[in-house]
Amino acid sequence: MRGMGKRKNRLKSLTYLLLCGVLLVYVLVEARNFLYPIFMALLFSYLLYPVVKRLEAWGMPRIFANLVTILAGMAVFVGLVVLLYTQLSVFLRDFPALQKQALGNIDRLQHTIDQALGNNNLEDEQWLRHQVKNAFELSGGFLADLLLGMTNTITKFGLMPVYIFLMLFYRNKFENVVYRQLPAQAHARTSKIIAEISHVTRRYMSGVVLVILVLCVINSVGLLLIGLQYAIMLGVLSALMNFIPYFGTLIGGAIPLLYALLVQGSPQKAFWVLLLFLLVQFTENNILTPNITGSKVSINPMFTILSIIVGGMLWGLPGMFVAVPLLGMFKVYCDHSESMRAWAYLLGTEGTEEHALTFSKLKQWFR
Repeated sequence: MRGMGKRKNRLKSLTYLLLCGVLLVYVLVEARNFLYPIFMALLFSYLLYPVVKRLEAWGMPRIFANLVTILAGMAVFVGLVVLLYTQLSVFLRDFPALQKQALGNIDRLQHTIDQALGNNNLEDEQWLRHQVKNAFELSGGFLADLLLGMTNTITKFGLMPVYIFLMLFYRNKFENVVYRQLPAQAHARTSKIIAEISHVTRRYMSGVVLVILVLCVINSVGLLLIGLQYAIMLGVLSALMNFIPYFGTLIGGAIPLLYALLVQGSPQKAFWVLLLFLLVQFTENNILTPNITGSKVSINPMFTILSIIVGGMLWGLPGMFVAVPLLGMFKVYCDHSESMRAWAYLLGTEGTEEHALTFSKLKQWFR
């Protein structure tokens, strides 16, 4: 009887936990337009905090330090958005002509392949054209939706500067509220957790934003030197893909690569685009990210990808952006909680060092 009672209690606890999880997901989805600007404002508050702190150290009042920092950040953001918006508008205006040009290149490519293989079947000759035409129709609708989505998203972010200002202004108040909810003996550990969360999030945000700004310049200049049309738009879009860890540069490089191959019909330019983004991938992974981001969020690739997918399912593009740093905050808490250490180990990169691919192992294999 006692064992049956324990099983019932365990089943009841699991049921409550499942119901709480379902309710949490429902609230996150239904209140997403209210919640994700607040969470993004929180992350950008961490990004801008060092500048505010420096201005305050120079004697500037907190109100003016917040205003100056936020206005400067908004100027950079608005400039980048206007640049991308203008380029996308021009691209969409020219899209029918580009589609016609791409289909002509496909017809010539298909004719060359059929002559080489001795195939005179008309249906086979039209197959590749139909596939590319369908892809262009889908991509045209996607770009139009992206442009509309950018407008709607920017509109919803109208209160973000206000949120950022208030979070920076009341930052000590928020921290004191946490301390007042805890016993005095827990203050030291809590202070350490808050400090580490602040450090990790600040380094991650500043590193990601700075890397993307650098890649915007590198990608755009590289594509301009190659001679690709819409080089600035393609370069900025490719750089923005780096919000997706690990594979962002390769995914972003596929956009100008396909454009050079299908629309401009130039295998030579496609080859140079491929070479450019392989160099960018190497530079970003081995030079930019390690030196700029430093000790960023140490989440293993599996849970990084899962968090991005779940964030996208819940909140779309903003969810994909906030998922990794929020998961990093949770891992920091798990690191300092005795009952959650197992979850920290599961989320982290520890435990697979012996299977890591290193230069020393490669040297041993090729001896």
